[in-house]
Amino acid sequence: MKPMIANSSESLQRSIGTLRELWGEHHFLRITARTGKDRSLSQNDISHVWYAQISRELKEDSAMGVKCECKLRFGVPILRADDPDFREIYDAGIKRLDYQQKLKAMEYIPVTSIMTKRQLSEYLVQMQNHYALRHVVLEFPAEDSA
Repeated sequence: MKPMIANSSESLQRSIGTLRELWGEHHFLRITARTGKDRSLSQNDISHVWYAQISRELKEDSAMGVKCECKLRFGVPILRADDPDFREIYDAGIKRLDYQQKLKAMEYIPVTSIMTKRQLSEYLVQMQNHYALRHVVLEFPAEDSA
């Protein structure tokens, strides 16, 4: 089982619900709790934490599936708007594919890894806004105030 992260009241309640389900099924749980967050996460690290969180909470796809969906839904439009070279390559080779083929292509095509800091910030905010509509709360780590 993947670790559960409780970083909001909603995600805490989901975690408790998952634990109840597991208890009812197995009547034995080994639980380890860690408090606090990593000191700081890069934008890329944040996106990967969020992919896993979305996968756990919605239970519709794997973290990789969520990543591909987000790259296609949010990342591609950002890069197509800002990067003529990316737009040319994407439009020539990927745009004509059906949706499932495009999702599969996202496993191999760099999107977020070639974004600028500004573009990746926009990507994360779009993810946050989209999944908030589905009641998934994606939170940025608190800044250290040292």
